[in-house]
Amino acid sequence: MNRFAPFVSILFFMFFGHDVIGQDWKYDFDEAKLLAKEKDQNIVLFFTGSDWCPPCIRLERKVFSNEEFMEFADQKFVWVKADFPKRKKNKLSLVQQKKNKELAQKYNRKWVFPVILVLDKEGNVLGVTGYRRNLDAKGYISLLTSFDSFGR
Repeated sequence: MNRFAPFVSILFFMFFGHDVIGQDWKYDFDEAKLLAKEKDQNIVLFFTGSDWCPPCIRLERKVFSNEEFMEFADQKFVWVKADFPKRKKNKLSLVQQKKNKELAQKYNRKWVFPVILVLDKEGNVLGVTGYRRNLDAKGYISLLTSFDSFGR
């Protein structure tokens, strides 16, 4: 085996891997609001149970990881993830847990997962959806865009 293969692989991912990463998730809502104002974009707030909620996991794998969706997402919205994992190995810091609970008290009082909200720069709800089995990446692009345009 070529001894340079690992080195070449690392270089490849350094230069080309950034396109595969996906949304630039924010975990601090106040930071996301500032960024949304700066970029003149709306916010997508995603409530997920990343390690226990099957529809949440499917949504991330089938939609949010889709190349076309990632390109759309990057240009159109500021993305915030409020995760509520249950497994010990995925446990969030106490500070992050508190932030996520505060977001849930305001935007997801029924603790439904997954929930996707489109918010304006001030944090006002423009539209809400969840996992829709019949929608692919293009369907979610259309749906989120319809919420986005509603508020403008």
